[in-house]
Amino acid sequence: MSRLRFPTHLFTFAVLFAIAAPAPVLHGQDTGANTDQDDPPPSPAELLLASEDWVEPPPEIAEAVLAPRHTNVTLSRLSPDERFFLREVSDGPITMDRFARPFDELGGQFLEPQSNRHRSLSIRNSAGLQVISATDGSVTDIEVPRGTRVSGSRWSPDGSRVAFYVHTDDETHIYVADPESGDSRQITRTPVLATMVMSFEWTSDGEEIATVLIPEDRAARPGAPPVPTGPRVKQTEDGRNILRTYASLMATPHDEALLEWHGTGQLATIAVDNRRVTEIGTPTMIRGFDFAPNGQHARVTTMQRPFSYVVPVNSFGRVEEIWDREGNALAELSENELNTGIRGAPSAPGVAGEEDEPERRSVFWREDGAGLTFLQMEPEPEEEEGEEDVEEEEGEEEEERPSRRKDRIMLWAPPFVEGEETVVYESNQRMSSHRYSEDYRWVFITQRPGGGGGAAARFGGGGRGRITEYAVHLDQPDSTYTISEWDSEEFYENPGSLVMAGGGGGGFFFGFGGGGGGHFVEISGEGDDATVFLQGTQYFEDPLEQSPQSFLDRVNVRTGDKERVYESSNEGQSERITTVLDPGAGRFVVRRETPTEIAQSYLIDGDTRTQLTNNVDYTPDITTAPRERFTVERPDGFRFLVNVTMPHDFVEGERRPAMFWFYPREYQDQESYDERGRTFNKNAFPNFGSRSMEYLIRLGYVVVEPDAPIVGEAGRMNNNYEHDLRNNLAAVIDELDERGIIDRRRLGLGGHSYGAFGTVNAMVHTPFFKAGIAGDGNYNRTLTPLGFQSERRYFWDAREVYLSMSPFMWANNLTGALLMYHGMHDQNVGTAPDHAPRLFHALNGLGKDAAMYMYPFEDHGPATLESILDLWGRWTAWLELHLLAEEKEKPVT
Repeated sequence: MSRLRFPTHLFTFAVLFAIAAPAPVLHGQDTGANTDQDDPPPSPAELLLASEDWVEPPPEIAEAVLAPRHTNVTLSRLSPDERFFLREVSDGPITMDRFARPFDELGGQFLEPQSNRHRSLSIRNSAGLQVISATDGSVTDIEVPRGTRVSGSRWSPDGSRVAFYVHTDDETHIYVADPESGDSRQITRTPVLATMVMSFEWTSDGEEIATVLIPEDRAARPGAPPVPTGPRVKQTEDGRNILRTYASLMATPHDEALLEWHGTGQLATIAVDNRRVTEIGTPTMIRGFDFAPNGQHARVTTMQRPFSYVVPVNSFGRVEEIWDREGNALAELSENELNTGIRGAPSAPGVAGEEDEPERRSVFWREDGAGLTFLQMEPEPEEEEGEEDVEEEEGEEEEERPSRRKDRIMLWAPPFVEGEETVVYESNQRMSSHRYSEDYRWVFITQRPGGGGGAAARFGGGGRGRITEYAVHLDQPDSTYTISEWDSEEFYENPGSLVMAGGGGGGFFFGFGGGGGGHFVEISGEGDDATVFLQGTQYFEDPLEQSPQSFLDRVNVRTGDKERVYESSNEGQSERITTVLDPGAGRFVVRRETPTEIAQSYLIDGDTRTQLTNNVDYTPDITTAPRERFTVERPDGFRFLVNVTMPHDFVEGERRPAMFWFYPREYQDQESYDERGRTFNKNAFPNFGSRSMEYLIRLGYVVVEPDAPIVGEAGRMNNNYEHDLRNNLAAVIDELDERGIIDRRRLGLGGHSYGAFGTVNAMVHTPFFKAGIAGDGNYNRTLTPLGFQSERRYFWDAREVYLSMSPFMWANNLTGALLMYHGMHDQNVGTAPDHAPRLFHALNGLGKDAAMYMYPFEDHGPATLESILDLWGRWTAWLELHLLAEEKEKPVT
């Protein structure tokens, strides 16, 4: 017998709603006057779905969604003196009143004119701040002004103080606190300008904090002209400009004026003890800064005009310079012109950009005050007369010759005169990164495939092949000592990464190339006894049999001899090192969990183990719900995984209504698909969030989360999109039906983003699902004609693929009822908010069963308390309405 529960809250809602509300039209189309007086009254689910006020889900769902998981502690952000952890305390989902604060949309940046900060600092912040002892887990609350929010907390270099932002409705200030007493005080007199630079920085002596302040004589916010002065203008450039569909682009001269006003700030340092302000230079459009340890110089990145109406702000021109304390530019480190797409795709939410590799790579300040260290190729030799013609004749042979230029570690000391850099070390092989020991006598170098210069990997390599980590003692630069070496193709042989020791905090830097500033390689002993440590995770070929193991190895620098210091047990549990305190003494913090026990942190000190956290599993019934993970085979022989969660009262063979939730991904073959599952951890605790579909088991549904592999040759996987999508879902449904788990007549399907796209595609290309839920999706690929997801062909090169993959083109074939939701400020590339209204318009005209909910101020996924609860209320009502009908229909086969 079915144990499905009707959401009782809907009856209460129906009574209240029916007093004032007429019977709603659920399908969106005008059905004409209702002449049948015998029509049944709207059901509670129908009334809820038609409501234009915030609604809530059944209590058992609301309790799971709002469970205070944010009170659980993950230990991180260790103080430099290794005594405390720092934690910003959440109070749960943000409410709409804070989310709806006015902001200017400028090239992908949301900037608040009232508070003079980036919107992200107003909507992603915390209610308080805590310091947690690394010895016993005891907690000290940091004093925070009543009614304010906090973010951006940072340790001072010696760990004796904590600095953090305090946000009021109108201003942002910097406070400093004593971690032992919790006492705090404000150190800024002038409010911080936290629009384009959203953090601050300690100087290495801990005496000052650098930040960007609102300029003293700042003009009023530019007002929009009362009467338009002309049309909005865009023009193409010479060349092919391969751009994605970016959101919130600037469009008018007024937008440009607003951006300059928001971004122009005064770089300054604040003396922590007496609050004295030292202004550095004059107000300008600062995008990032990074001060030298002694505070006398800074790397400063400024944004440059001209601006653009076709790319986001992150692609605007910028210059990186070295400034002195007076704001004089001593040297230019790099210059990036406005990137409108002609010379590489700009970055944006959801899409990595393409940047030219800078001349200086892996740039950071040396903590000993010696200056800037960076990687740089040896200058190209001057061409002899006639050499250019010879090279042109050689053609491709020239490209195949290895470079004869050396790669170098450079040191540039004050006063940073061009040409006076010194060579610290040079190699015939290209280096990816470099790090030092604390005394700067050892340098540790990483070599990766691709030479470490791949822009796609932020100039750090990233291709497959041999990865080598070696050390050089700078007194003996001709001798190298291999710490680890492995082939990235051999996934299971990864030896781990070097353990780093604490240091200065490093700067908040917009420019690329920052790599490891303020941290040293942890090294113990001297001479022949010098050792370093490698920390990593050992994975196994069958993760369903053996779960991952965390390890820590000690490696003799000169001999390469390796000794295992720690190895976690993987028998029914998962344990991994999260913080290394003293590897030589076997002192570190681990995080331990099991499939039914929530993760807790422990201090391991030799043979002693001390629990530091007391986290709580607030939904143990969902944690311990019956689960199955098994492999399904398609008719073409391709094998993939599916996860199934069942209600506690599920009886074998009962056949429950089921909700599928999925996200299609592309693969070249079975091997590339199998690789993605190598890191699966069968002993991990199942973590849940505000949109975890497993909550539906409380209402009696089976929840099915299948993989959805789309398989084909590289660059052409989507040729098989509809075919594979159909066969994936059919194979899963057949398998679950054969196992007696699901009622195939009562199936729902849903997904978010690309999963929403897949959901609507499945509902127009298969007859399997009676209800669909699609969120923040794209339903018409002709509106992203220059590529999407992993598709790199243009619409005109793969016209039929784009058209066949666009569910909008097949909306007349929609089976089942479709609920769409979309954030009205969705910034994700390719999922503009107008996709949902356009598809709804089509479905409405076709007489299909659909509903659409547009959520104000939400981005690519709901964040506010009101939106999250409202979604769950409508989801559960939608499934109630379309999956739990009593009539018996022929099974869909």
